[in-house]
Amino acid sequence: MQLHDVWFVLIAVLWIGYFFLEGFDFGIGVLTKLLARDRTEKRVLINTIGPVWDGNEVWLLTAGGATFAAFPDWYATLFSGFYLPLLLILVCLIIRGVAFEYRHKRPEDRWQTNWEHAIFWTSLIPAFLWGMAFANIVRGVKIDQDKEYVGSLLDLINVYSVLGGLVTLTLFTFHGAVFASLKTVGDIRDRSRKLAARLGVVTAVLALVFLIWTQVSRGDGKSLVAMAIAVPALAGALGFNRAGREGWAFALSGITIAAAVAMLFLTLFPNVMPSSLDAAWNLTVTNASSSPYTLKIMTWLAGVATPLVLLYQGWTYWVFRKRIGTQHIVDVH
Repeated sequence: MQLHDVWFVLIAVLWIGYFFLEGFDFGIGVLTKLLARDRTEKRVLINTIGPVWDGNEVWLLTAGGATFAAFPDWYATLFSGFYLPLLLILVCLIIRGVAFEYRHKRPEDRWQTNWEHAIFWTSLIPAFLWGMAFANIVRGVKIDQDKEYVGSLLDLINVYSVLGGLVTLTLFTFHGAVFASLKTVGDIRDRSRKLAARLGVVTAVLALVFLIWTQVSRGDGKSLVAMAIAVPALAGALGFNRAGREGWAFALSGITIAAAVAMLFLTLFPNVMPSSLDAAWNLTVTNASSSPYTLKIMTWLAGVATPLVLLYQGWTYWVFRKRIGTQHIVDVH
C-alpha cells in the first residue's frame, strides 16, 4: 500500500470519527425541540454535550486540513464545487458555537429563546447537508479534464443526494437520542429511549434504501461487507435501546455510522471524486495527491500527534461520564 492509499484511509477514519462524535452533537441540538418540554430540560440536553462538543469539531478541522495537505486537487475541486453548501455548514457551526456560549449570558426569555432556535436549526441544517455532500461525491459530479467543477448548485440537488441528507439527519438524531438516554436520569431518560425507538424505525427504512441503492449502483465486495455490518448494527441498536441497555445501543448506533461512512469511502476508492462527465477525468488517490515527500512528513507528524489527541479526548469523556438530570440544573438567575 502506497502513502496516498494510506492517507485516503486516514481521511476516511477522520470522517468516521467526526460523524460518530459530532453526530450525537447534532442529534442533541435537534432534540432540544423534539424532546425537551421546557427550558430546564433543554439545559439538561445541552449540558450532556457541553464539555465535549468543541473537541468533537476538531475532527472536522483535522479532516479538512489532511485533505488539503494530502490531496490538494481533491480539496480544491470539492471546496470550489460545493462552495455554497460548505459555507452554509461553516456559518451554522459558527453560530452554533456562539449559541452554546451566549444562551445563558442574559436572563431575558426572548434572548434565550432566540439562541435555542439557533441551536436547533444550526444542528439540523449541517446534519442534512453533510449527507447531501457525501452522496454527491459518491454519485459523481461534473468535473472536466482540468479537474475543475463545471456544474451548478442545482446539479447537487437530486433524489439520491436528498435521500443521503435525510439518512444522516435521521441517523444523527437517533444517535443523539440514544446518547441522551445514556447521559440523563429520570423522565427525560425514559422519553429519550422511547423517541429513539420511533426515530430508529424511520432511520432504518431510509438507510436501508440508501445503502442498497449505493451498493447496487456503485458498490463492490468490500462495500458489501461494510453494509453487512451497518444494517445489523442498526437493528441491534434498536433492540438494545428497547431493552434499556443504553451503552450497547449507543455503541451499535456508532458502529452503524462508522460502517456506513466506511462503505461510502470503499465505494469511492481508488477515486476521491468521480466525474459524471467522463470517467477519465475522475480525481483519484494518484492524480489528486501531494508528492511522496509531503505525504511522508505528514505520516510522521500524524504518528506522533494522533495518539496524544485520542488520549486527551478519551480522558475528557471519562471525566464527564456521569449522568445528569433536571435536579442538577441550578437557576443562576
